[in-house]
Amino acid sequence: MDVRLPRLGEGADSGTVSAVFVREGDTVKTDQAVLELESEKAVASIPAPSSGRVTKIYVKEGDAVKVGQLIFALSEDAGVDAGKAATKPIDASVGDDEERELVVVAEEASASTTEPLPGESLSQLPTGVVPPGSPSIRKLARELGIDLTRVRGSQRGGRIVMADLKRYVQQMQHASLKPKPQAVPFPTAPVAESIDFSKWGKVTTKKLTTLRRTISTRMVESWTTIPHVTQFDEADITSLLALRKRYASKYERKNGHLTLTAFALNVVVDILKKHPIFNASLDETAGEIVFKDYYHIGIAVDTEHGLIVPVIRDVDKKDLLQLSLELHELAERTRQRKVGLDEMQGGSFTISNQGGIGSAHFTPIINKPQMAILGMGRGVLKPVVVKRKVQQRTMLPLGLSYDHRIIDGADAARFMVDLVQAFESFKEADVRI
Repeated sequence: MDVRLPRLGEGADSGTVSAVFVREGDTVKTDQAVLELESEKAVASIPAPSSGRVTKIYVKEGDAVKVGQLIFALSEDAGVDAGKAATKPIDASVGDDEERELVVVAEEASASTTEPLPGESLSQLPTGVVPPGSPSIRKLARELGIDLTRVRGSQRGGRIVMADLKRYVQQMQHASLKPKPQAVPFPTAPVAESIDFSKWGKVTTKKLTTLRRTISTRMVESWTTIPHVTQFDEADITSLLALRKRYASKYERKNGHLTLTAFALNVVVDILKKHPIFNASLDETAGEIVFKDYYHIGIAVDTEHGLIVPVIRDVDKKDLLQLSLELHELAERTRQRKVGLDEMQGGSFTISNQGGIGSAHFTPIINKPQMAILGMGRGVLKPVVVKRKVQQRTMLPLGLSYDHRIIDGADAARFMVDLVQAFESFKEADVRI
């Protein structure tokens, strides 16, 4: 059987082979890792779909591959796993004539339009999870290039049957007949000039990794499509650091690390509730602001491979100890490149703390499609006037970058005022364990 690269998650349609674990002639078992793929900002193992012998490997380390591309061939065993794979159930609703008719209609529709249908992202399943459907339905959808997560399943549990595929294809065909609005021309970037730097002296080159190319693409997209403005301020964290010193050992005994980032997670979620626009996203297609009732906060992690932003989910439902435990565990897995693609999706706000490196104020770039990001620098001792007396206080540099299309400067100022106050008035009761 030919094995092709499966879809790894929403938006993950390509990657680079970072490792091949088997050789031609090797015997593998169902779900055994065959190769490793570096995609987006994650590394994922690709499993064997059934037991058997690897008869051909079509890719090697460093190859760029896409979803649906042939990656290896498998000669199935006569064992239980292979038998199961060879006897896939057939959807009784799929007939040869009906299937041929659907193929013709889908090809015509696809030739006329490549745009997604509005309002068709209907699955209630987690991101990247394909709705239930028979193997024959999945096979037909793959052949037609249909993303099943965009098809409404009419059967129990959202199961997709032939009638659902036909309805979706007919909608594609109908959409292709409608006149399309004229797009407003957008200036394109000039083609980069190739420069021979070696003519001025000795040089050394290093090929960009998939991760670095991804970071580059995302940063350019965010910077060029979102009008960034950054609001700066400082928070007096002298009292907060005293609390940290007082309770750090107790947290460590429970494997928790009481860092400033953990405090920031606890603080920020309350401010986001008070200023929900900063936890929202702009749906540019629908012309709507999407307000989120969840608080999934991305944490920028500095790794030897580049900046990676995993997401801590439901921050509002976790106390400081839970946050400190999860933050440490997630950061460690991120540095080891062991986070999945799904763990880096769905964030509603991002925090980037450069304090450990020694940076002060900086202007973080928004993690699109989010609306804002908080940058934290290194706290430093400064002379500050408190109650008409000059005192030494530790001041934390803060920078809030926001999407000026939707968020006004006054909104950002109010957010920052409340954020500073929250840092400066952190309650000891929220630290006790």
